[in-house]
Amino acid sequence: QVQVVESGGGLVQAGGSLKLSCTASGTSFSIDHVDWYRQPPEKQREWVAGMPGSGVRSVTGRFTVSRDNAKSAVNLSIDRLKPEDTGIYYCNVRGLRNMRGSLLQFDIWGPGTQVTVFS
Repeated sequence: QVQVVESGGGLVQAGGSLKLSCTASGTSFSIDHVDWYRQPPEKQREWVAGMPGSGVRSVTGRFTVSRDNAKSAVNLSIDRLKPEDTGIYYCNVRGLRNMRGSLLQFDIWGPGTQVTVFS
């Protein structure tokens, strides 16, 4: 069965940058549709960025979604980090594309990766 895992979180100073990665295991298919969510401490989970197969959208220009074909992963780059960016970041894979180009739709969540920003 396909599993999704996030990586790249950690303790980061405000103003810095980091890159989170989302990888899918158990399949040789590529990630097509992916969304990123953030859950701040004691708050509801919120959508922050996404890549619906093509193009990108984000809640702020400091968040950028990109592909890393060499690692078969999708990345979330965060620039000019702020303390309010602190939270657990989740990758939600919605679509995988096989070698024939066919899209397989899923709703797979990773366990999340913690991002803590200090000033």
